[in-house]
Amino acid sequence: MGRLPLIIVACLFIIAFDVYCFKAIVSVFKKWKPTTKRIFGILYWAYSILLIIGVFAGIYLNLFLTLRAIILVAFFLTVACKLAMLPFLILDDLRRLFIKLFRNKKEIVVEDGSKTAEPINTNDPISRSEFLVKAGLVAAAVPLTSLSWGIISGAYDYQVRRVNLILPNLPKAFDGITMGQISDIHSGSFYNKTAVKGGVDMLLAEKPDFIFFTGDLVNNLTNEVRDYQDIFAKVKAPLGVYSTLGNHDYGDYYFGKESSPAKVKNLQDIIDVHKVMGYDLLMNQNRRLKVDGEEIGILGIENWGMGRFPKYGKMELAVQNTDDLPVKLLLSHDPSHWRGEVLQKYPQIDAMFSGHTHGMQFGVRLKEYQWSPVQYIYKEWAGLYQEQKQQLYVNVGYGFLGYPGRVGILPEITIFTLKRA
Repeated sequence: MGRLPLIIVACLFIIAFDVYCFKAIVSVFKKWKPTTKRIFGILYWAYSILLIIGVFAGIYLNLFLTLRAIILVAFFLTVACKLAMLPFLILDDLRRLFIKLFRNKKEIVVEDGSKTAEPINTNDPISRSEFLVKAGLVAAAVPLTSLSWGIISGAYDYQVRRVNLILPNLPKAFDGITMGQISDIHSGSFYNKTAVKGGVDMLLAEKPDFIFFTGDLVNNLTNEVRDYQDIFAKVKAPLGVYSTLGNHDYGDYYFGKESSPAKVKNLQDIIDVHKVMGYDLLMNQNRRLKVDGEEIGILGIENWGMGRFPKYGKMELAVQNTDDLPVKLLLSHDPSHWRGEVLQKYPQIDAMFSGHTHGMQFGVRLKEYQWSPVQYIYKEWAGLYQEQKQQLYVNVGYGFLGYPGRVGILPEITIFTLKRA
């Protein structure tokens, strides 16, 4: 099934869902005057239809990023609220079905004292439970409140996380050197240039010696970064900025997995943007980072994912001519690559740096405890992990995707201090 038919099916499903919710809401507000019901109906359906039109316009028309963001916010909050109400409506329908099944017959006593059953009128409507429907409306207010707060407060609430990275073989010249990491910018989702610039200023205020960007500059198309390119071009460091591509940077979700001239051009444009911004993009390549005559290796591969995520990375190319380097740091967007290949085949990789998970932009992240639904998908999803002598750090991302906010899992700027012990 193509992209357009899938969108049409989704819209029909949303309309059917809207009808279901609308009838349930109207059924319990019996005291509303006819005029009030009519006004509510007009507003309800006008909003729903305009929202669907807006989604189509956001996909197929070149709307301003801010307008697209507003449409996305409205769509996400609307769906989240109705999904929160859905269990209560289903429970009420099960209650009504149960009543209908056991009300089909009623016992009556005849003159001789025996009992018989007489069918009743099964066409009599069974009213909805006012309590359950109103409870559903209250439940819908919970995601509306928390997710709205996540948009207002969490989307650009950048957090600097400091990590001591112990590398026993680290050359003496690198002991105490600092490195920054950001990941998952997703510039096509942004709607506040001032806030985005504020995060970059926070990174630069830390004065890291070198910086990693671990992929997903855009959501789908290179032109999404147009309005933010000048901001991220300010990301500089004395020893360089090194980057790699993420699964969204290839245009697979827009053009499909098959190659086409437009898709090839889009990828080349992404590569060119990294170059223009001054990022050293590593595509199955490596660099030697030298300080006072001593060297470590920086390796970067294209996206290497599990399951439905693209697997373009070629580690055999990235590790070429690095055997003499005492420490090797790997940029690889998807953390599943660490367990899927690096631990098994490349014990010479001392530390890998990833993003991709976003921490699902929802959860709890404290100093000694963290939880997110994404942990049931990814074993390594946020923070520092170690197995034997190899380490992995997963950055939960600078931007956001889908839900235009964050609750509990806030956008991250990581500052590492490299240490020998």
